[in-house]
Amino acid sequence: MSWRWSDRLVLAAAWVTGLALCAIAGAIVLYMGYRGIQYIRPSLILSRPQPSTTQAGSGGFLDPLLGTIVLTLIGIALALPLALCAAVWIVEYGQGGRVSRSLARVVESSIEIVAGTPDIVIAIFGLAVFQTHLLAPFSFTSENGGVYGRSFIAAGAMMSLLALPPLYAATRDGLQAVPSHMREAAYALGKTRITTIRRVLLPNVRSNIATGMTLGISRIIGSTAIVLILLGSTLRIETQGSFPAINLLRGTGSTLTSYIYENSPAGEGGAPQKAYAAAFLLLIFVLGLNLVVERIGRAQARSSGLMTTTGVV
Repeated sequence: MSWRWSDRLVLAAAWVTGLALCAIAGAIVLYMGYRGIQYIRPSLILSRPQPSTTQAGSGGFLDPLLGTIVLTLIGIALALPLALCAAVWIVEYGQGGRVSRSLARVVESSIEIVAGTPDIVIAIFGLAVFQTHLLAPFSFTSENGGVYGRSFIAAGAMMSLLALPPLYAATRDGLQAVPSHMREAAYALGKTRITTIRRVLLPNVRSNIATGMTLGISRIIGSTAIVLILLGSTLRIETQGSFPAINLLRGTGSTLTSYIYENSPAGEGGAPQKAYAAAFLLLIFVLGLNLVVERIGRAQARSSGLMTTTGVV
């Protein structure tokens, strides 16, 4: 069968687009890998930033690396339960009466609004909220009682808003794709709805949850506006308080993205070699996340195939 010229044109455009995207992704990885391997050293990862007028004496990026990890953990810890609960309620409980359907539409619209809000707007909103005296215990404060609204808690709370939409969407799509006969089989065995959700549905959408977490983490570690506004411009981590863990969460600092910006040719640090090294480390982190998600997806596919073959629910 011969193809029409329009079909051939669409096929050619699809191939060109796909190859172009692969080329762009490959170019980013190869370029950052080439520049990063040139300059990255164990001493950079294990040493703290130092104030210096020369690049040789400015230290490494241990503090920004730790700041990235802490901020990611806070953001995901806040976003994960919210996203899971919202997705479960929308899919399993939000399709009932008119009130439930209306509330479900409001919840989904609210999440879409959050997803479309620029990072800088979320950062300013978070600064306004955490500058109030009511939330002073969660913010960096001065000796005379002034509330700055900056801390790892404040930045992590706003970062959770970035991670919430992709995590919610991935979980919701996974729950909607679960065959209805799995729910019916669980009910036939005498399982309650909440038990079915906990023991049957959520285990079957592990790969979706992992994908959503990866997208959420990528948004967290890639955001710079929230870091600059809610963590300040200090490259070193500054704690506040006497409690071991709370003083870190109430403190300020930086992340790899802000470190890269400060040391890039566009920033004021004047250390582009260290910016390339930090960017390479950040890229390795993202690629590692994608590898973990791929392995989880393959394991989930094998598990689903075994369950289908054996008829286990």
